[in-house]
Amino acid sequence: MEGSGKLYYGIQEVAAMFNINASKLRYYEKEFPTLQPKKNRSGDRVYTQADIDHLTEILELINQRKYTLPGAREYLKTRDANRRSNARITAKLMELKEFLQQMRNSLD
Repeated sequence: MEGSGKLYYGIQEVAAMFNINASKLRYYEKEFPTLQPKKNRSGDRVYTQADIDHLTEILELINQRKYTLPGAREYLKTRDANRRSNARITAKLMELKEFLQQMRNSLD
């Protein structure tokens, strides 16, 4: 979603962006532990652009790709685990590449 330059958005603003009720946003917070907007001093939810992007992804899985709530939750959990695993593998490969380059340079 295109940001307007604001750092924080209220729950009513976010609900209006997605044309859904604020109660549905609160429900999704319960269903998706990764969606946890901060609360300000008065206890009102404040959404960052990252929260809005994550909500966009959740709604796309549910509305366009027709995932069930448990299915969407599992998809996001598996995707995040795969990203962490890929990052570890990439780091190890970079170390191996550096080692092999050092060996090649020592042979020259």
